[in-house]
Amino acid sequence: MGDSPFPWLAPLLAMLLVFAIFPFFYNIYLSLHEFVPRQRALVFVGLDNWAKLFTDERVWNATAVTFFYTAVCLAIQTSLGFAIALLLDSDGRGFGFLRGVLTLTLVIPPAITGMMFLLMEDAQFGVITWFLQSLGLLSPTAPILTTSSTAIWGVILADVWQWTPFMVLIFVSGLRSLPTEPFESAMIDGARPVQILWRLTLPMMGKVIAIAVLIRGIDLFRLFDYVYVMTSGGPGVATYTLSLYAWQQTFSFVKWGYGATISLFTLIIILIVANLFIKFAKVRW
Repeated sequence: MGDSPFPWLAPLLAMLLVFAIFPFFYNIYLSLHEFVPRQRALVFVGLDNWAKLFTDERVWNATAVTFFYTAVCLAIQTSLGFAIALLLDSDGRGFGFLRGVLTLTLVIPPAITGMMFLLMEDAQFGVITWFLQSLGLLSPTAPILTTSSTAIWGVILADVWQWTPFMVLIFVSGLRSLPTEPFESAMIDGARPVQILWRLTLPMMGKVIAIAVLIRGIDLFRLFDYVYVMTSGGPGVATYTLSLYAWQQTFSFVKWGYGATISLFTLIIILIVANLFIKFAKVRW
């Protein structure tokens, strides 16, 4: 094979072609067509699906729900994950054991996690429902997942439980890679822990935090599993996300072209927001 890297890269390039490039261009093709069940064929419709998308109120509702879900989950998982990482980094004796425990949530399929929280948030025998009602934070007449104002928070709770450990593991790794000299100098100069956190730890961890937020943000925006299992987008359209709406149009209503259009719309939003974030945060891989 000589010195050429191509033979080693060929399997990876083949997988990229089959599972990424081809589906992307086929999605574009589908967005310009629509499946007609009577004819059992795809019919060219041009930009009709795109015109329909921009006037579809459910698309904009799903976009708002998806942005809200992503922003809230990112805020909670980042702040909570960083706080836990600081505690673990300050006393690393038990981190080896805790790392294994934290990893357990990451290997559970999201659909299974959704089913777990669906049971725990059940109106009659859910332990989370009982706990919140005991604290007076939840009315017995307003179940978590069947009330418009709380359903999205019930789904957020499942996501936070499963993916905060991911942030913790990244942040602990980042904290342990920081040089110790600046912190030692700061402590000798009499700096308080809060000052060290704001003036040393956070600035030095900026790139790690930005990359973790970018990775989680992209994944969160594609939310499907939790809402499909826990609420099916309800009550009403309170938890309808773009991915769920695309799935419904494609498989429930057999509108392949329109479903592909919504998927491309979701991808475009992710690319725009991700590139703006990379530019703003000055992320370097």
